[in-house]
This record gives sequence, structure tokens and C-alpha cells, in this order.
Amino acid sequence: MFQNSGLSMDQAPPISVVLRFFLAGALFGVAAGGWLLYRGPEALDPSASAGLILTHLLTLGVMLSFMLGALFQMLPVLAGVSFADPVRMAIRSQWPLIAGILLLLSAFSSGDGALYLLACLFLAVGLLPVAWRMLSRLYRLESHSPSSRGMGFALYNLLLLVGVGIWLALLMGGWSLRGDLLALRQAHLGLGLLGWIALLIASVSFQVIEMFYVAPPYPRLYARWMPFAVTGLLTLEFVAALNAPALLPWLESLVALILLAHALLTLRRLSQRQRPLADATVWFWRVGMSSLALAMLLVVAGNVTTLSSSVQQLLYTFYVTFALSVVFAMSYKIVPFLTWFHLNAQGYFSAPMMHEVIHPRTAMRHLYLHLTTLFVAIVAALSTPALWHLAGVLLTFESAWLAVAIYRAWHLYLHVQETGERFDLGFGA
Repeated sequence: MFQNSGLSMDQAPPISVVLRFFLAGALFGVAAGGWLLYRGPEALDPSASAGLILTHLLTLGVMLSFMLGALFQMLPVLAGVSFADPVRMAIRSQWPLIAGILLLLSAFSSGDGALYLLACLFLAVGLLPVAWRMLSRLYRLESHSPSSRGMGFALYNLLLLVGVGIWLALLMGGWSLRGDLLALRQAHLGLGLLGWIALLIASVSFQVIEMFYVAPPYPRLYARWMPFAVTGLLTLEFVAALNAPALLPWLESLVALILLAHALLTLRRLSQRQRPLADATVWFWRVGMSSLALAMLLVVAGNVTTLSSSVQQLLYTFYVTFALSVVFAMSYKIVPFLTWFHLNAQGYFSAPMMHEVIHPRTAMRHLYLHLTTLFVAIVAALSTPALWHLAGVLLTFESAWLAVAIYRAWHLYLHVQETGERFDLGFGA
């Protein structure tokens, strides 16, 4: 899978670096599902504290955790960037990040200004150093692939996102009186959902879709300029939030149209892949890109006319489905590979094959569960709000499903290290 990247033990971070973020992300998914189960339709109201809590459980808790873990792995693979101290770097990022998320959620619930201030401090400590270090290493590369260039732009957006988020938290906590709260919130949403999450996924897909699924490459000119266009428009959106809020819908619509084009291009490439059999991860990508396309259409529609609350919930549903679908697809590729790769590279005779780490049936059953969650959420948004509680149950279950799969892979890795025989290849455990 990563053979063509030339990945070696010297480049690859320890498996614990990646799995610690993945497991944390899955557990935050369990918490998000539990919150949706508890609060039901109220958790979909963006103006209520319950809505802010669910949104940040998903974006900060789930997506940021998975995406940081993926970056630790993908930067060596897709960009040739590695770090001398990845374990320490991961720990110094993850624990302040978890503390900051929990403090921020508490601040949303209580409105306590001191909690907002503490949340800003911990989130800044957890995110700014790691994002800056990754971005600076990418900046020093002499040549870039579309993926490495796109990851750099996504990290730039993350740094800007953190700055705007801290500004918003200080406004909400009463520590600052400068800035239009609604305009800054829209810029914050654009940077987070479109400039960080969606752009990072798009950037990774430039190489992953071709490499994993033997699909045709994206058009070269498009892959080169798409991240720049998205980032430029979102930077203008931030400037407009401070000076010309009337421009926000137009700038956001342009970004949405670019991402709509990316979703359609990706679906086209998946239909042209050279491997005839479609495993669960292919279908996760298809569900994710279809959901992204629908979400971006609704974003454009929402900037032209006022969407009803049920359609706004559909927009929320499709975007979350997009993000989670790609997370699940990548997890079921990365976790088995890393378990096999590290044990095989260490010379263990009993290193499990990838299908023995996470069986394809496990991923396929998760796909069925994921589609059921999507169906229930659509019905809840359109006709039966009480079904949001059931959607919470299903989200909890599928997040726990992935958490168990990740934990079992980690347990298998440790078991082989403790009991397996190996050649002495000069690598440490």
C-alpha cells in the first residue's frame, strides 16, 4: 500500500503516536453520540449551547484527533517529512488538546468566562506548536507534490482557525468586546469545516485515491491550484468578517463550489479504478464524497435563500457524514497496515497479515451501520425529530465499533512483541 512511498522505520513514527490519536478520536465519537442521544434535536441547534457542544465534540474531539494522527503518519509518506521526537511531540500536543476541549465544552455549558480563558490557553498550547512545526517542515521542502502542498495550506488554515476560535471564545467569555460575533463565527466555521477538515481530506485524496485504489490521477493543474484557491478565498472571508460582512456568503459559496467539484472528481476517479473489487473503504469514500457534494449544494443554496431548520439539519448531517466516512475509510486502511508494517519491519515471524488485524468483514459491517445512521438522521431531519435520539445511539455504537477495532489492533501488536520470535534486524521494539 505504501510501498511506492519508500517508507522506512527511520521515517515512520512509532505506531503508538498514530493510534493514540485515533483511539482518542473514536472515544470522542462515543461522547458525541451519547450527547446526541441525551439532548436529541436540541443538539442540532447551532445557537444553543447543546449545539455548540456537539459541533465541537465532532470537530475538535473526533476530526482533529484523527487528522493529527493521520498527519504524523502521512507527512513521512506523502511529503518525506519526519520528526526526531514524534512521541514527545504527540504527548505534548494531545494532553493539552484533550484538556482544552473538555474546558471549552464546560465553558459552553456554563458560560463561565474563566473556563473560556483556560480553554483558550490549553488549546493554544496543544495546537499551535505542533501545527507550526509541521507547517514549517513542509515549507522547507524543496519540491512539493499536490498532497504536500495542500497539507501545508490546510495547516495554515488550522493556525488561522485557532486564532479566530480563541478570539471568539474570548468574546463569548466576556474577555474581549472587539469584533462582530456573527461574522467571526461564520469565518470560523468556514476555516474549520472547509479550510481545515475538507481541504486536508482533499489534499490527502490527491495521492491516496490513486495509490490505494489504483485510480487515475487528478488533473495536474487542478491539484496544484485548488488548495491555494480555497485558502485564498477563506483568508478573504476572514478579512471580510472584520471589514465587509456582506461579502461572506459570496466567498463561502465559491469555496463550496470548488469542494463540490472535488467531490464529483473523486467519485469519477473511484468509478475508474483498476481494481474491480470494492471493499468497505471504497464505499466509505463514495458515501463521503456524495455527502460532501450534497452538503456543498446546500451551502450554496443557504447563501442564496433562507433554509428551513430541517434542511439546515440535513446540511449538518451530510457534512458530518462526509467527514466521518473518510475517517472510517482511512482508519481501516492505516491501522492494519501500520500494525503489520511495524511488526514485519522488526522481524517478527508471527507478524499478522493486514486482514488478520482488522478483518474486512468488520469494516463492511461498520459500513452497514454507518449507512443506517445516515438513513435515520435524514428521516429525523425531514419528518421525525425524535429519531435524533436513535441517531445518537447509532453514532455511539459505530464510534465504539471503531474504538474496539483500534484497541484490538494495538493489543495484537503488543501481544506479538511480547510472545513472538523474530530475526535480529537491529531494530528496537
